[in-house]
Amino acid sequence: MVRPYGIKVNKRKERTERYDKEEDEVEEQPKIEKKQKARESSKKAKKEITSRAEEGNEEEEITEEATAAAEDIVGGIPIVLSAPNKEKPGVVFVLEKASLEVAKVGKTYQLLNSDDHANFLRKNNRNPADYRPDITHQALLMILDSPVNKAGRLKAVYVRTEKGVLFEVKPHVRIPRTFKRFAGIMLQLLQKLSITAVGSGEKLLRCVKNPIEEYHLPVNSRKIGFSHSSEKLVNMQKHLATESDDTDTVFVVGAMAHGKIECDYIDEFLSISGYPLSAAYCISRICEALATNWNII
Repeated sequence: MVRPYGIKVNKRKERTERYDKEEDEVEEQPKIEKKQKARESSKKAKKEITSRAEEGNEEEEITEEATAAAEDIVGGIPIVLSAPNKEKPGVVFVLEKASLEVAKVGKTYQLLNSDDHANFLRKNNRNPADYRPDITHQALLMILDSPVNKAGRLKAVYVRTEKGVLFEVKPHVRIPRTFKRFAGIMLQLLQKLSITAVGSGEKLLRCVKNPIEEYHLPVNSRKIGFSHSSEKLVNMQKHLATESDDTDTVFVVGAMAHGKIECDYIDEFLSISGYPLSAAYCISRICEALATNWNII
């Protein structure tokens, strides 16, 4: 059959060459360059941010290493870099009857104190007023912060608990300021019997053998105890001025809320005030008298 005239047939479209193609490419080039520059700038910004973060981390690590090396932080206990003066005679402090006792309260072991464990102590027929570890904390702060210790004249510090546990505190250790951290350190000490410095291996706090007068006190040292009930009331500065400065002196102070220390190794008992004093204030008077006589400013 003959195809009828007038029927449209799909014809191939003739390819038409675009002569303005180069013009379009020229117009699109600035846009592409802008996109590329934007991508490059974003990449550079990301690299700068990451490099700054890495530098910040490195600076933090350097500062942490520097502070750790300077203060030698061990288990939360900084070390004061002051060597004891071995040429001149010094002093030894002994804190007797310290209320430091560990017990299992609930599911954890804790250092008993009258504020947090009053109900627990009453249930176990104990007097909460007798559990005062804060007295030991304040006394240790007063001893270790004194100019006598900073001058290197403090030879040693010993603490004996109410249960008879004796431990030594190094003079170059700075005890934590807050009672909560102090309680944690005492808990660790009474459980593990020592706290060792990282790296050096030095035992900063350690339990030692009894009796103290036989194994730890200096030979031929004067041993002075303090009690408000003593009949010998003295001015501490004048009393120390009359004593010879050739031998070491041991000062024994009670770290309990009530009562009197009774130790066989004490040579004499003194009273330095007509009023009852706390252990910390008694130690402050002793250290002040020592600093005055030794010209420690």
